[in-house]
Amino acid sequence: MKGDLFSSEHMVQPATAPGMTVENAKCIRYAVNGEMLARQGSMIAYRGNLQFERKGQGVGGMLKRAVTGEGLPLMAARGQGEAWFAQEAQNCFVVDIDPGDEFTVNGRNVLCFDASLSYRIATVKGAGISGGGLFNSVFTGQGRLGLVCEGNPLVIPVSAQFPVYVDTDAVVGWTAGLDTSLHRSQSIGSMLRGGSGEAVQLMLRGEGYVVVRPSETTPHKPQQH
Repeated sequence: MKGDLFSSEHMVQPATAPGMTVENAKCIRYAVNGEMLARQGSMIAYRGNLQFERKGQGVGGMLKRAVTGEGLPLMAARGQGEAWFAQEAQNCFVVDIDPGDEFTVNGRNVLCFDASLSYRIATVKGAGISGGGLFNSVFTGQGRLGLVCEGNPLVIPVSAQFPVYVDTDAVVGWTAGLDTSLHRSQSIGSMLRGGSGEAVQLMLRGEGYVVVRPSETTPHKPQQH
């Protein structure tokens, strides 16, 4: 079958360098030369000499299973080749983390990342269980982090003078140096629907950026075992 039967915009081109690139709005391609990590069940295709290993709970350090509010079972890909990752046709984007940086992200938004990155599981300061049990993955080191969210992400600057209030279901992640706390206010959406009650937002203050998805509804996603 000749390749010219297909539109060039859908044709995969050879990788030019190791590491991750956004293949299209819904998919990340990772050219593996060594090792990388990804969310279990997110690989949609691969080629080359790659071996995959599920990472179970109880293995220490980088290779442990990250248990977040949503659950983040991981797998490692090792060898040389290419793999493509996606999650329920959500939009993909990449965050570059440099030494000294720290990026806090909701586990449901993690797709794949470089093995050179370290992470820990942390509770969102000031949120606790009343904030939906906000347990996030905090990434440090140097490397690339592939994320997904419903729709195109919004990156909003935060300053001490102008804090940002984010729906707890809509927040994807934020940079280091931001203080977090819960803020209660009248729910505008509830008011428009004729109801009453309060909404809870996550307030971020300091100097940095917060990433928000353009949806406050969290779809039910079955847990992977």
